[in-house]
Amino acid sequence: MPNTLPPHPEPDPDLLRRAQAGDEAAFGIIMRSHYERIFRLVYSIVRHEADARDVCQEIWLTAWRELPAFRGESRFSTWLHPIATRRSLDHLRKRRRWFDRFLPFDTGDASVASAPEPATTDDAGQQAEDRDRKATLQAAIAALPPKLRAVLALREVEGLSYAEIAQATAIPTGTVMSRLYHARRLLAQKLGAKS
Repeated sequence: MPNTLPPHPEPDPDLLRRAQAGDEAAFGIIMRSHYERIFRLVYSIVRHEADARDVCQEIWLTAWRELPAFRGESRFSTWLHPIATRRSLDHLRKRRRWFDRFLPFDTGDASVASAPEPATTDDAGQQAEDRDRKATLQAAIAALPPKLRAVLALREVEGLSYAEIAQATAIPTGTVMSRLYHARRLLAQKLGAKS
């Protein structure tokens, strides 16, 4: 599951200063440029589209309130990741329904949303096999505990380093490494059991 997205674009410093001073239009531009990536991160943790959209609203409200305190000592996206991760995990803790929530990692492939092309018999068999494999992987990911799923999403979907994940989740780097190891091990066990 390699990171499929390019790095977050950093907001123009002048635009950021205007947003910090209370310019809602400037903040709107920043939000639109980061919304999709933050939504993907939240979506990969909470595994339910409507819930992910609700959590994103909370994230952007928090970012708006806390933006004046952003000092620019790190990248804006690095500052935003902990807010998104905490809100996502808080949502899961509140709901306690994480185990039955499931949606696939969004790869940004527009063809997924479009109507399928007519397939030949061989293509149809391959497509069915691919769907089965994808469903098995998605079910295995969905079955991971939220804390393991969160670090897996930050590493594999967002492509963050161990140090960035530690900062985003407020846990030591060693714990990040341990959780990633356990997430990958559990994933391999679940996939091995279904092979």
